[in-house]
Amino acid sequence: MKIQFTSTRKLWYTALLVFAIFAFVPMHGQSNTATQKGKTIKGVISNDEGPILGANVTLKDSNMGVVTNEKGEFTFPVALKTGDVLLISYVGYKTKEFKIKDNTTFIELTIYEEVFEFTGAPNSEKRYKSKRSN
Repeated sequence: MKIQFTSTRKLWYTALLVFAIFAFVPMHGQSNTATQKGKTIKGVISNDEGPILGANVTLKDSNMGVVTNEKGEFTFPVALKTGDVLLISYVGYKTKEFKIKDNTTFIELTIYEEVFEFTGAPNSEKRYKSKRSN
C-alpha cells in the first residue's frame, strides 16, 4: 500500500522541519553589548600637548586591546566588567593602570613622559680602536 502526501501535508512537514532546525540548533553570531554583563568603554588619551595617536589600551592579563586614533580616541572592542583593569601605554611614557568602576563608561586620561636617569660616567681614559679587517 502506497501512502500519498497531499500538498498541505508536505507543507506541514516542511514547516515542522524548519521549526526544528531553528529551535534546537544554537545560533552563534555577534551579540549586542547591551545583552552582555559588561559595558562598552570609550575614552580619550592625551599628554601635555594634546591627544596621542597610537597609544595602546589593553586589558590586563589578556591579549585584548585597541590603539587610539589621531584624536586620541578609542572604543574598547569587548565589553568590560566592574573591576577589570586597563593598561594605557605609549613609547617613552609611563604605563598607567585604570580600574573600571560601576559608573565608568568614558575615560579621559593624561599620561606623562617617563624620566630616564643614567648613573655613572663614561670611560674616556682609553680611546676606542676598531680592529682591522683584512
